[in-house]
Amino acid sequence: MERKRDGKTERKQKEDWPVLAICYDFDKTLSPDDMQAQGYIQSVNYNVPDFWKESNELAERNNMDQNLAYMYMMVDKAQGRVLFTREKLMEYGAQVTLFPGVEGWFERIRQYGKAKNVIVEHYIISSGLKEMIEGTSVARAGAFKEIFASSFYYNDRGVAVWPAQVVNYTGKTQYLFRIEKGVLDINNLGVNDSFAPDEIRVPFRNMVYIGDSDTDVPCMKLVNTYGGYSIGVYKEDKEKVHKMMREGRIRYYASADYTEGSDLDCLVKSIIDRTATNEVLENVYYSCRKECENAAAHADREEQEKKDLIIALEGSGNFARTHSVIRKLSGYSRWTSKEREKLCEIAIKNSQVHYILSDLDLMSFYRGLLENAGCLTEYEEKVKEMLEG
Repeated sequence: MERKRDGKTERKQKEDWPVLAICYDFDKTLSPDDMQAQGYIQSVNYNVPDFWKESNELAERNNMDQNLAYMYMMVDKAQGRVLFTREKLMEYGAQVTLFPGVEGWFERIRQYGKAKNVIVEHYIISSGLKEMIEGTSVARAGAFKEIFASSFYYNDRGVAVWPAQVVNYTGKTQYLFRIEKGVLDINNLGVNDSFAPDEIRVPFRNMVYIGDSDTDVPCMKLVNTYGGYSIGVYKEDKEKVHKMMREGRIRYYASADYTEGSDLDCLVKSIIDRTATNEVLENVYYSCRKECENAAAHADREEQEKKDLIIALEGSGNFARTHSVIRKLSGYSRWTSKEREKLCEIAIKNSQVHYILSDLDLMSFYRGLLENAGCLTEYEEKVKEMLEG
């Protein structure tokens, strides 16, 4: 159960298992054609190319977002012809054709992830209509964790009258950040909050973006940049995916065939396999990092600085570096027996320290170090002999 805070859904927390978010465009990615062209445009007595031509011209004439233009056209052309309601849009969505294998794809991939201890979540990020996507058989079956798409506001009679959300090409990227941080409510400003890397619910390295064209490039580029997986799909012609590959927009491409054993099926399963292995290493890394940070937080600052300088002296590879470190070490007067022993061991074993031990600054430092040492260890005896010789 998701909790509410100030009327907004709270952020989803990181899971015990790694989450792999697979994000899809819809038109020509899961479906062979634009969703509006599979029932709605015909219902308002338009030829499909003519509808898009008029919509694009409307946008150009009015310096208008193309998605707002097509949404206006849909509302306007429905008047007197179609009752333009959410239910009607979902009916159009139910008529949308899907690529081969899409019907069984989402649950099959989820189950494959489960067998590998990876939680697979499917998301739609589309400039198409949310209501039509919700009407598809796969959405009704619960395929998607969330659908981010353009949608309408409906009046008290249930008729669409105004855009409620518009998802354009560059605007798609905000939803990747929402998925990353687990802030899926579009009105929740928590998407702007900063989180430690090990608190991120879905790091970009665990994101897959599947799309078909230039409209998906901003999301593909973002996922690529941060170590995720971008996949271009094609129906028959590979020209678009070849172009995107040449330009570094995608890492992989495959036919839009979602059946079991297809190239796309094998590719996504390989990504799941890699995620399972990689996240084990990431957990070890963050565990080591957290232990280190905790140790540093509880350590006395002066003691930590001395430890760092001793490490620097041990690794010194030239005389200038040795003199520089000794100058800083000379600023401290309190030394534990363990630190004193280590410093003397370095003086014997590191040639860059050993050969210039008779230099004034090193001699002065080590004499002060051993002045009140009491019972000397083997290394301390050797250093004392060198200083006295």
